[in-house]
Amino acid sequence: MRLQRGFARAPIYLALIAFAAFYLLPFYVMTITGLKPYEDLNVTRMWELPKVIHLEGLAEGWRWVAPNFRNSAMITIPAALLSSVLGSMNGYIFAKWRFPRSNLIFILFLVGMFLPYQGVLIPLVRTLQIFGLYGSPIGLILVHCIFGIPITALLFRGYYVGIPNELVDAAKIDGCGFFGIYRRILLPISMPAFGVVLLWQFASIWNDYLIGLVVLSSPRLAPINVAVQNIAGSWSVEWNVQMSAALIAAAPTIVVYLALGKLFMRGLLAGALKG
Repeated sequence: MRLQRGFARAPIYLALIAFAAFYLLPFYVMTITGLKPYEDLNVTRMWELPKVIHLEGLAEGWRWVAPNFRNSAMITIPAALLSSVLGSMNGYIFAKWRFPRSNLIFILFLVGMFLPYQGVLIPLVRTLQIFGLYGSPIGLILVHCIFGIPITALLFRGYYVGIPNELVDAAKIDGCGFFGIYRRILLPISMPAFGVVLLWQFASIWNDYLIGLVVLSSPRLAPINVAVQNIAGSWSVEWNVQMSAALIAAAPTIVVYLALGKLFMRGLLAGALKG
């Protein structure tokens, strides 16, 4: 019986393996290209494994992007934390503090998820210039926090809706106000939702290119994805160096998802089932 079941599922497994191989193909090419010397790079032989592993491209790529790697870390970590906290408070408001037209306001609130970044770049730059934040990491952190609030509020609202209202009412009877209920009741039990939102925001902010390119015009302050693009020269590109730099840029999100992927799925499913 078990053998028959395995044969029946074999086409599904083969299809999943094929899709996974297709999805990982660019990562494979990027990795083996970064481990080859410049002399061995050839478009017709890009699939071939390196005859000898050379780490010069990786070292050179790190030399190019090391300062920007630190810039991305200094931008991503506080922006992900702040946007998650702000999103949790907004999700708490829309889930537990009902007021007239709250559902309509929440729908309008989510419009920010669907606004293309290209459409708001000019007013974004002008606003940052007015407040003296254009060209500074603080301005970019603020932008990522604001852009992240709609999706984080949506995720937290789905989680908080599943929490019994009687728990919140009991806290109100005991004298807890808005922040008291949030800090004493909801915040301690929302760690699974925070795990999901933090991972989502970390990956989104770390992988950003367009906003970082526009807000931080100085290459010295730019995030790592902008630095990877800047490696390309005018006449020729050292593909092993650029692929190594791209691999370095992708490494943090890969490591985070491999280490905390189960937590991400557990928290995501918990919110989905409760909502």
